[in-house]
Amino acid sequence: MASSFTAAPRYIHRFSRTERTLHWVHAAAFFVLLASGLVLYVPRLSELVGRRPFVKDVHFDTGLAWMVAIALIVALGDRRGLRNTLRELDAFDRDDRLWLRRIPRPQGRFNAGQKLNAALTASFAVLFAVSGVLLWYGERNNSYRFGSTILLHDGLMYLSLVLLVGHLYLALIYPSTKHALRGITTGSVRRDWARVHHSKWVDEQRLAHPLVDPPGREQE
Repeated sequence: MASSFTAAPRYIHRFSRTERTLHWVHAAAFFVLLASGLVLYVPRLSELVGRRPFVKDVHFDTGLAWMVAIALIVALGDRRGLRNTLRELDAFDRDDRLWLRRIPRPQGRFNAGQKLNAALTASFAVLFAVSGVLLWYGERNNSYRFGSTILLHDGLMYLSLVLLVGHLYLALIYPSTKHALRGITTGSVRRDWARVHHSKWVDEQRLAHPLVDPPGREQE
């Protein structure tokens, strides 16, 4: 009979409530923006849906609501934790560079691929916001009309779709990584899974918190 130590997995806290809220607010806004943007961009969809002025309002208002929500989460949430997260995402070391070359190396709380994805997502968000505001102003003032603005906005949509498909595949389908979805929903992941995929981070947590919860108990 298996012992209680092996029968029940131990969990390790990975994402704070602020981080999880930030992720899901961004995801929800992105899907609304993507759906409404495709309706505006694809003629066939535009014909099927109709009400183009309403869809444009939804698209623009969602963008504004997204920016306000992000600002509120940062202002009211765990700012210190977010600063630490930003430092982790910004730190690329030799292990990360080797990992990107498909050479197995221990990874921190975020692996090198996740760091690149976060950097691209943040960059795209800023470019989407700037180009979107310019397009909106351009419809009201010709001084803000630039030929490259719509090309940038549309190009970002295609690139974002590629990132989204890859992200959803790893989070929902790929067996080795789909357990990570638990971390961004409940906040914790299995310690044995974290040991395989983020061993450097697990070691750091062990040093920082030598006294851990008993096996089978989640650290929420």
